[in-house]
Amino acid sequence: MTEKQYNECVNLYADNVYRFIVKNLKHEEDARDIVQTAFEKLWRNREAVEQEKSKSYLFTIAYNQMIDHIRKNKRIHLKEEFREEVKIGFQQHGISKKILMEALHQLNETQRSLVLLKDYEGYNYEEIGKITGLTASQVKVYLHRARLTLRDYLVKPENVL
Repeated sequence: MTEKQYNECVNLYADNVYRFIVKNLKHEEDARDIVQTAFEKLWRNREAVEQEKSKSYLFTIAYNQMIDHIRKNKRIHLKEEFREEVKIGFQQHGISKKILMEALHQLNETQRSLVLLKDYEGYNYEEIGKITGLTASQVKVYLHRARLTLRDYLVKPENVL
């Protein structure tokens, strides 16, 4: 990958990678750090990465960084609360988005990542498997279970508009 191709990759995929990470972490600063690290790793390995595979490479690196970050924070037991920031953002975007985000938060980290990669970013099962380290069959099963959880949450009488 040349420097020009790397710059094109940054322009094409930076927003997508950031959006994926921030939706999972719910913390903008940490998401920015993870995205920056992913692009830094891409830069260091640019000669070994083909341009056609750069998007998958970026999402894989970012996903792994996000998982490491989550595990690290669980060990540290940080008790910071970002609820007020989240509530303010939901009020600005409407009730239905609030309910959808609450439904996504019912999922575990893996399920939420799979739903976002498949339904929001448009990856196929094999690509998601490469990014997450799961087989395509595991992706299908976990995604099915996640969608059942989402459905059950979204059809509750208190969540129906």
